[in-house]
Amino acid sequence: MLGALAGTLAVSPAAATPESAPLERLHGSSRLVPAQSAPASYVVRAGDTISSIAAHHGLRTVDVLNWNGLSWRSVIYPGQTLRLTAPTAAAAPAPAPATAPSGTAHTVVAGDTVFAIAQKYGTTVDAVLAANGLTRASVIYPGQKLAVSGAAPAAAPAPAPAAAPASSRTHTVVAGDTVFAIAQKYGTTTGALFALNGLQPSSIIYPGQKLIVQQAAAAAAPATAPAAQLTSSLDAEQVATAALIIRIGRELGVSDRGIAIALATGMVESGLRNLDWGDRDSLGIFQQRPSTGWGTPAQVQDADRSTRVFYGGQHDPNGTVTRGLLDIPGWEKMSFTDAAQAVQISAYPSRYGQWETQAYQWLAAHG
Repeated sequence: MLGALAGTLAVSPAAATPESAPLERLHGSSRLVPAQSAPASYVVRAGDTISSIAAHHGLRTVDVLNWNGLSWRSVIYPGQTLRLTAPTAAAAPAPAPATAPSGTAHTVVAGDTVFAIAQKYGTTVDAVLAANGLTRASVIYPGQKLAVSGAAPAAAPAPAPAAAPASSRTHTVVAGDTVFAIAQKYGTTTGALFALNGLQPSSIIYPGQKLIVQQAAAAAAPATAPAAQLTSSLDAEQVATAALIIRIGRELGVSDRGIAIALATGMVESGLRNLDWGDRDSLGIFQQRPSTGWGTPAQVQDADRSTRVFYGGQHDPNGTVTRGLLDIPGWEKMSFTDAAQAVQISAYPSRYGQWETQAYQWLAAHG
């Protein structure tokens, strides 16, 4: 999947190992058999991967990613605690600790995050980043020394968004929140939240942070402005791929909107080509990853099968191991971009919406 490393700031990466979740055959599909009921949280051990943890507890990889604010490209590390249940609105940020004395330095240990370090010393994430010349995309590592108080070097922190007017609505981030989930909760889009809060798709949110989720009427234009639309003529290979996506969508009873979302997603991920390469182990039209449960490499490159897996639903060849478009509650009421992003979990979700107009034109021409 497309994406940039996000959601994890501290890293001593766990080595990838083959997954060994028990499977059973049910109505022709492989379905996970939970090794045990999922606990509320899990502490990562050496060799773990997100998909192996999800499989062991009978969960979807995509859900574990969402509950922990991670993307397909995020790195996990031994000692890190992952949430294995959906967050609740009742969760509250941890109380602020005592202020650290002036001139303090902190030596990073496995499991540390910039947010946790800032809390420990009574400072802020932005202050720690600025004092050490870091950005929100930076990675910290065990043994690294971080200044946690005192004057900041020349590197300045990213400017904070303007304070919200009294009429604006805000949301206080809690552990497990993601920008996508917050957008869904307040009936808006990820693009609108990025614009209102001065964020980018690669930005990291953290517990205690306040996000503007609804601006005063006079300033609401960013939430409703459509994405700039892209266009492209298709060659013979791309036309064949588009026709396949449309045919399978019709066969499964998917609405025109769902088929258009699939076409736009295929264009963003592979240029509507059945690729035998991609980021990490991503393959095929939708750049699905064998290592995260989307099927074997051969299955992911089976264009017919991978398209059915993208659509999901009761006829999903992967059963409940992965989550397709038809498995997303209320997907038809979501924005074009958010519906595609709910399946793909990309670090660049706005790209899907840029092909919305063109996708409907392809549907009309090749359907």
